[in-house]
Amino acid sequence: MTVKPRLLVHTSRQPIRWADMDMLGHVNNASYFRYFEQARIEWVYGLQQPGKAYSGTGPVIVNASCTFLVPLVYPGDVEVRMYLGEPGRTSIGSHYELTMNGRKYAEGAAKMVWMDLSSGRSVAVPDAIAALVRDLK
Repeated sequence: MTVKPRLLVHTSRQPIRWADMDMLGHVNNASYFRYFEQARIEWVYGLQQPGKAYSGTGPVIVNASCTFLVPLVYPGDVEVRMYLGEPGRTSIGSHYELTMNGRKYAEGAAKMVWMDLSSGRSVAVPDAIAALVRDLK
């Protein structure tokens, strides 16, 4: 299996909260998706002027996945690395690595489709974002 090239675009450090745990004593699977989401939102907001993110157009997620490698437990801070790859006309793939203390605990992906937020129709991925990954081979 070959791994397609990806571009690191954002790194987020997030605390594991006690409330992220489940009755089995480890971080609930749904929390991993929240960690990915938080990194993605930070990245989107970082692309725009303050107060302008999600005005006009923005990404929505059409699918998401996570491979759970090692259970996370409280306490600790997770580092989420977000990568881009697989550009399309209206969509782009995002990929995530979740690590703590240098060890990988999970990896995930989410396909983002750019939407006109008033009409609900897909639009082209913004040129500035598409240009980041256009030359990945």
